[in-house]
This record gives sequence, C-alpha cells and structure tokens, in this order.
Amino acid sequence: MIKRYFLNYKKRNFSTASIWIKGGSDMDSISKRGINRILCSLLTRGCEGFDNLVLSEYIESYGAELNQEVFEDGISITIKSLNEHFSKLLPLLDLIVNKPILSEIEFQKVKKSSMDLIKKDKENPFNNCFEKWRKIVYSTHPYAFNTIGNKNDVSSITHEEVLREFKNFTMREKYIISNNLEVKGENLETIDQKDTNEISSIQNHDLDHMERFDYIINESNQTIIMIGNQTCSRRSSEYLPLKVLESYLSYGMSSALFKLFRETNGITYDLGVFNPVRSGNAPFLVYLSVSNKNALFAFELLSSLWENLLLNPLIDAELFLAKEKLKGTFLVSNQSLDEILQRNIQLISYGLFPFSEIDLNSKIDAISSLDILKLTNKYFSKPFFCISGNKKLCLEINTRWMKNFRN
Repeated sequence: MIKRYFLNYKKRNFSTASIWIKGGSDMDSISKRGINRILCSLLTRGCEGFDNLVLSEYIESYGAELNQEVFEDGISITIKSLNEHFSKLLPLLDLIVNKPILSEIEFQKVKKSSMDLIKKDKENPFNNCFEKWRKIVYSTHPYAFNTIGNKNDVSSITHEEVLREFKNFTMREKYIISNNLEVKGENLETIDQKDTNEISSIQNHDLDHMERFDYIINESNQTIIMIGNQTCSRRSSEYLPLKVLESYLSYGMSSALFKLFRETNGITYDLGVFNPVRSGNAPFLVYLSVSNKNALFAFELLSSLWENLLLNPLIDAELFLAKEKLKGTFLVSNQSLDEILQRNIQLISYGLFPFSEIDLNSKIDAISSLDILKLTNKYFSKPFFCISGNKKLCLEINTRWMKNFRN
C-alpha cells in the first residue's frame, strides 16, 4: 500500500512523481553494507514488460527522466516528463517498485559499478577522513557507514541475497507525491500541519576526549580537519536553531568560517558545515582543508572559534543576519519543483508535514541567541575530531587536542 499525496505547486508544463521508500542503507545487515544501494539500482534496470534496454528506450522516447538515490534512512525513485506524456510514464513507478525483473546479469553490472565507486571513493582523502569521523561518532549505528557500502561486504553480496532483500523491501512503508492529478492522493495543502517537541539524546556523549579523536595518515600537502557531533532528528524542535547556527557559521562570505579562515587569514582551500536532514540524530560537522604549513594555525583558530561558540551567545546583528540567510536558502530551495516534492515526501515519511513560509519564518524569528548557546553546549561541548594529514602533523595536533579539548 502506497500513501499518496498531491501538491498543486503552480502551473508547470512538466510533471514529477517521487516515491520515497522508508528505510535505506540503515536496513543493510551488518555483513552486507551496500546491499540496498545495489537493490535500488537494480530496480530501475527492468520491470514487468520492460527489460533494461526497452525500459531505457521507452523513457527516452518521451524525453523523460528516471532517477533513483539511496539515503541512510530512505530510497527515492523519481520520474519526470512533460505533462502530455506523464500518464504513459507514471505506471512505470508502480512496476519498478512492485514488479522489477532483478535479473542476475544486471545484478553483476550493478555490483561491479558499486565496487568501482567504492574504489574511487577511497581515492579521495576528504571522503576517507569523513568516513573515519563518522565511525567514531556513530560507532555501530547505521549512520556510521557509507550508503555505497564497503569493499569486503559488497564483494560478498550474492544475487540470491538481493532477492531476499527485495522481500524485505516490499514490506516497507512507501509514499508517493506529485504535482499531477494523475497521482490521485490527499492534497498536501489541505492537511493540518504537525509540530513536534521531540528532544534528542546523544549517544557516546561520555567518551573520553581521546576516544573522540582519530586521524588518517595522508602524505600529500593537504591537511583535512573535521570537528562536530551527532545532533538531532528533523522531527526535533532543536532542528531550526541548529540551522541558524549553520547559517551563522557557513552561509556565504559573511559567515564566521569564511571571515575567519579566508578573509582574515586566507588559509583554507575548502570549508563549510555538513548538517543533512535525517530521521535520526543527524551529523553536524565543521570541515576545512588547508596546506600542511597552515594546519597547526588552522587548528588553533578552530579551537578558539569552538570555545567562543560554547561561551558566548551570538550578538543581535549576527543572529539577525544568520536568520535572514537561512530564510533565503529556504526560498531558493522552493524554486525547484523536484526539490520541493522530494523534501515534502521525505518529511511525510518522518511523520511531519511541511510548514508554510509564514509559519516557518515565525519559528525562525522566535529563536534566541540563548537557544543556540544552550544547544552548542548540549551537542558540542564534547566534540569528535578527525584529521587527515602527514604523521608529524597528526601527532602534533593530537597533543594540542589533549590540551584544548581535555574536557
């Protein structure tokens, strides 16, 4: 049974339908990390009445798009076409989800593609550092693992195991949303909005400061630094204050990170905050990349910034600007119909219904500096740190970490 929703978001000459299946890589068994990504790719490689080539040609003949993606807590499959062709393409979603072919030949292709992607992923020092950071933050939790899996697990996955995983897949909750009335469902605009006061608890919060530090040897001239912690679910009332903090730290050239590391000191290649939407405790990660010669200076700057976040509330001008920038990003995200539908169906699967722009802005306006300071102390007083750099730098930063973050 698929729960259906309709969103009449202005008049467009194209239609999109997006299915969200509850449960993504978090459904992977411990020894089969990556199996749901393989299954997801396999679903779109043929269904009842359409083998792989026929399905691809049929979709392309109408100038349509079929996309799929695996997240930690869901799978998204989307089809998009001009309005006049949509009725011919919409039935494909039902066939793909409920009657896929799942052929062994296509399985071998998808498995090889996953192996190639894992190999490519490992060539990137940033990805390796992020994976190490996630492991110390989340331990054995599903969010500790990449959705593509790992080499050992993926290499051992068999076609029969994917077929068994599909039986599990058929029992998961599914939701579909579209801007086209062909998807006969509940009008999202008429549904009462739901609020939540869920408060998240932090796992591994009492680990010793050295258990919250790790590093990877990287003999290039680049040092990558990551610091942060798991925070809250999208359902939590703490979500928006943390987004205001993210805005303050990383949105645009007026952000605290940009001004400190680039404008004032000019020492970073890349920097920002990673804080995605998740049904469980989402990561909040500050990352930056510097040359080896600037690594120790960057660490000290970051330590000072972190201490300031824990001790001092944002001043009124900083808070106002952070809120305005956050509102601006929400407006930008509402320009793309695909993004609107994807976001809405994901939130619905979490048990939420999106707020109107007016309600969202009022919630943001109500956030105070003390609200944010309270959350920084809750989530970031005992952060997790990971560095990718040469051995000498890693050991020196380890020593400084013990001094600066000994709580």
